[in-house]
Amino acid sequence: MAKKAKTVEEIRQIADEENVRFLRLMFTDIMGTIKNVEVPVSQLDKVLDNKMMFDGSSIEGFVRIEESDMYLYPDLSTWMIFPWESDHGKVARLICDIYNPDGTPFAGDPRGNLKRALNDMKKLGFSSFNLGPEPEFFLFKLDEDGEITLDLNDRGGYFDFAPTDLGENCRRDIVLELESLGFEVEASHHEVAPGQHEIDFKYADVVDACDNIQTFKLVVKTIARKHGLHATFMPKPLFGINGSGMHCNMSLFTEEGNAFYDEDGEMELSKTAYHFLGGLLKHARSYTAVCNPTVNSYKRLVPGYEAPVYVAWSGHNRSPLVRVPESRGLSTRLELRSVDPSANPYLAMAVLLQAGLDGIRNELTPPPAVDRNIYVMNEEEREAAQIQDLPSTIHNAIKELRKDPVMIDALGQHIYSNFVEAKRMEWAAFRQTVSEWEREQYLELY
Repeated sequence: MAKKAKTVEEIRQIADEENVRFLRLMFTDIMGTIKNVEVPVSQLDKVLDNKMMFDGSSIEGFVRIEESDMYLYPDLSTWMIFPWESDHGKVARLICDIYNPDGTPFAGDPRGNLKRALNDMKKLGFSSFNLGPEPEFFLFKLDEDGEITLDLNDRGGYFDFAPTDLGENCRRDIVLELESLGFEVEASHHEVAPGQHEIDFKYADVVDACDNIQTFKLVVKTIARKHGLHATFMPKPLFGINGSGMHCNMSLFTEEGNAFYDEDGEMELSKTAYHFLGGLLKHARSYTAVCNPTVNSYKRLVPGYEAPVYVAWSGHNRSPLVRVPESRGLSTRLELRSVDPSANPYLAMAVLLQAGLDGIRNELTPPPAVDRNIYVMNEEEREAAQIQDLPSTIHNAIKELRKDPVMIDALGQHIYSNFVEAKRMEWAAFRQTVSEWEREQYLELY
């Protein structure tokens, strides 16, 4: 989705011509939740002058109460009028960066933190880092009271079409809504599991792509509700079927073009691509905490459901962590298959970029490609092929993150410490919960 830069004057004119009545100033907290401050259009000049303040102490992981004043600096290229009408006039949105009262970027702002990683990338001579995400989601029915049920809207399978796939109309409306907002939707289909869907949109510069992911989630949930459905990006909502991933297709560019492509290289990949891949594999166990940030994420990362479990790569095989899709030239890319859609996209891409840049700086060489099904290999065979397991719980993933100074620096001390503390509390709450499975197994037996 190409972003057209707007001037202050253009935004004022459009707001007036389109009868915009409210402005939604959006940003993302450390947990990946979209937050917004809504103001009447009479505040437009104040917003455009970077004078709009909010209470940062009310946002989890931002700041303490005694240092709560934060400023919202809107990114004018993110101006968008939502297509759904309000009873009180149109609503426009601007995605904002968070700044301190002294005019410096706020260290706890995930979007600002990603821009910090991009500055490191530019120092190494690269001009852009592109991301093509593939987010999956489930559609569940709402009951008469509008409450979420576990009833799926269909019994479809991979690439199925109506009448089996009753989510078709909802998914079609989502695509139309996205296209009206400027998204270039490349594919839309039913996924492997019943009730599961995927919509892929064109790659973009990484900040734009992360903005697109957050906008995408908002649109999907809004349109689903109009169809009497609840859309969830929870990684594994149901036992026994595939979970939802968000495969990330990544490429680095210089002014000359795609830095991952070399027509004379092995597999037509450049040394830069191999070093970046080496960094992705080296730091995989550490960044898993950020790319799979919930207790539930690890119910998806198990053998048998197409999600990667092992740290390995391949040019053809779909079982490893990193795959090299067939396309070459401008489309040369690395596909990381572990990320799930509960991840904060700005934080996930910051750690993945810094992992790859660490590989480039240190000229890391990845182990040989694994072109056989890793799931049928035994432990000795995996060890011989230098294949490690991904962490099995968020608790273990956080332990790996704590040992990795490169990944800690990728998050910055503020985000890192708040993220780890939030996850520690989440794990503690989960550990203390007695599940239905435990009662079924042990209540009568013991």
